[in-house]
Amino acid sequence: MEPTAGKPSFMRNMMVRVLLFGVLVIGVRFAYVVTIRGESCDLGDFCFFSLPDNFNLPGAGKIGASAIVVKDAARSTFAAPSRVDLWTSKGWRKAVQFYSSVFQDLIVDGYLTPNSKSLCVETSAGQDVFALREIGVVDAIGTAKKKSPPLVVSALPSRQPFDDDTFDFVFSGGGAFDKVMRPLDFASEIARTLKPEGFLVVHTKTKDEYSFNSFVDLFNCCTVVKTRELDGMDSSMPYIREIVLKKEPGIISHGTPKSHSNSVNKCSVPGHKKELFRKAEPLITEEPLKPWITLKRNIKNIKYLSSMADISFKQRYVYVDVGARSYGSSIGSWFRKQYPKQNKTFEVYAIEADKTFHDEYKLKKRVTLLPYAAWVRNETLFFEINQDPGHKDVEKGRGMGRIQPGQSSASSDAVVDQIEGFDFANWLKNSVTERDFVVMKMDVEGTEFDLIPRLFETGAICLIDEIFLECHYNRWQRCCPGERSSKYQKTYDQCLDLFSNLRNIFELDVK
Repeated sequence: MEPTAGKPSFMRNMMVRVLLFGVLVIGVRFAYVVTIRGESCDLGDFCFFSLPDNFNLPGAGKIGASAIVVKDAARSTFAAPSRVDLWTSKGWRKAVQFYSSVFQDLIVDGYLTPNSKSLCVETSAGQDVFALREIGVVDAIGTAKKKSPPLVVSALPSRQPFDDDTFDFVFSGGGAFDKVMRPLDFASEIARTLKPEGFLVVHTKTKDEYSFNSFVDLFNCCTVVKTRELDGMDSSMPYIREIVLKKEPGIISHGTPKSHSNSVNKCSVPGHKKELFRKAEPLITEEPLKPWITLKRNIKNIKYLSSMADISFKQRYVYVDVGARSYGSSIGSWFRKQYPKQNKTFEVYAIEADKTFHDEYKLKKRVTLLPYAAWVRNETLFFEINQDPGHKDVEKGRGMGRIQPGQSSASSDAVVDQIEGFDFANWLKNSVTERDFVVMKMDVEGTEFDLIPRLFETGAICLIDEIFLECHYNRWQRCCPGERSSKYQKTYDQCLDLFSNLRNIFELDVK
């Protein structure tokens, strides 16, 4: 009887099973890597996915270490299937190829080199950073509100976590500047981190010269060296305007606005504003016999500036209603509902001397009431109001108030109040800047013939982007055919001259 071989056979079977299990694990691993990741790497790591050996994270000033070799961290950072899937997706590769082409053109033009320390701002996924590293600009990093390691670190547009004069090259793609809430703060941070003689390249959607110049005005530190038009990479941004700026040495303050003023009381109107204003609706040169009908016929012909130009690159948006009366008179009924605001939030100032309307504004949010009379200097005035006998309701029947520098011989049905007037032109110069978008409506019952010349004299007129003016003259009366109003002494020709002077500001500088 032969001895049994049970024990050796058992061991042999176990070894075969372990070997088969190992082969199965290797096969599954191989199939997963090839089908999911789709690339190969060195066999030592057995990951079938690799990044260039020079794919490094650069130093980031306040962020920390000088460099982190990404390949060494691949197991913990890059091996996540979701991220690898993203980097090998069709959309990702298309974006990377687009940016690679853009950056290679910039290298040819001398604005970017392989040794440039580079920053890509407001880049959510980091395709532009990836593209820079792929073409050999290895010292590149991106910033966005939400980090996307290792390409993008977390940062707010107005608080970049880097030291002054850190980068040789800064890039803003995808229309990021068109989307930020406070472009001046964003621009100031970019200018701060850019080295003197470094280059900033921005991709924006803007087409018109008004918005282009508004953008350039954000950068007092830089000069434009090149612009060109590009086809976008998808339908979300089919048109791209590429702007290349160079930071000039010796700039200390990055937030000071570029000024078009050459003295305290002078201003120079930029050419792009002059050209835009020539597109405005024509003036009515002949006095209408029925002005109330002419107004209704022509009100649809008004060309709003914000319907002709992109106003995205302004620091603030301000509406000033001079002679506001009640909230519903023009702020609520016209500006809030009809003026094209391009989804911008406007600060509203209501200037109204008639105390009858003051309490109403206490309940209105985002409206600042100035309960005084807009005037040419700070002084006490008399405010004359003629009641409208056709209305029994006190507020609705309350006539329009007129400023009187001295006590006048008011009619028996007039109410005369003593009010405080303030230097409107001086207030405007202290309240807004050339970087703000300012819209003004003025309906001041004849005082426009005092206020408008004062705006010219002080140069404050150049702070206003768009003005809507009601000029008061001895027009034909609606109630009494053939009779003119005795309330105002100015003529239609004088009003026409006032409007012509306002338009001529865009032909000749104010001096």
